[in-house]
Amino acid sequence: MSTNLKYLSLGILVFQTTSLVLTMRYSRTLKEEGPRYLSSTAVVVAELLKIMACLLLVYKDSKCSLRALNRVLHDEILNKPMETLKLAIPSGIYTLQNNLLYVALSNLDAATYQWPSDSQEIDSKELSAGSQFVGLMAVLTACFSSGFAGVYFEKILKETKQSVWIRNIQLGFFGSIFGLMGVYIYDGELVSKNGFFQGYNQLTWIVVVLQALGGLVIAAVIKYADNILKGFATSLSIILSTLISYFWLQDFVPTR
Repeated sequence: MSTNLKYLSLGILVFQTTSLVLTMRYSRTLKEEGPRYLSSTAVVVAELLKIMACLLLVYKDSKCSLRALNRVLHDEILNKPMETLKLAIPSGIYTLQNNLLYVALSNLDAATYQWPSDSQEIDSKELSAGSQFVGLMAVLTACFSSGFAGVYFEKILKETKQSVWIRNIQLGFFGSIFGLMGVYIYDGELVSKNGFFQGYNQLTWIVVVLQALGGLVIAAVIKYADNILKGFATSLSIILSTLISYFWLQDFVPTR
């Protein structure tokens, strides 16, 4: 059973990561009227959806009893504050990583998807070089932080008997707090002007759901497999994303 869960979770992770990268990139470069959705709010909504999904799973494991659910949450989270606080570190890193993913995918494709400017013309080569540098730095930072967070989270999951869903609730709780702090610091003015859900459309919600699913799948992979196999699944996703971009979407042209 454990082996089946391991390979099932790895397969779902490959599908989820590939789908997320492609849809997120498209959503961040799609030309539409009005303001574009804020990546900082999308990260928060994804964390909240993850918490809701995990609560439903814990509720199911508690034989669909609200009293049992309340007891589990009280015993496993409120009565174990130090165990809960341990998740603040990987949660903060994962929140940073999720925001950096939006930054990377918003900038690395600037040469392909150029946003029109009504006020002035910008040299496309300079914009492309600058955007690619920002995107590259975002990717590198995300890679280094992801490695540490993955190992740390795997250690926590495998050293305790708490369910992976309880751990995800704890992660989502801190992730929501860190995410809201980011919204206030970086996009507070825009949110007060145009609202929290400005620019949201059907594609945005697909991206948010995929990102929330990713948090659950990654936790399952780390629980039933390990962080090394997670790295292989992510690498396979990169290859698939590249092939789809080149052969199907035709928005990626490899250079020598």
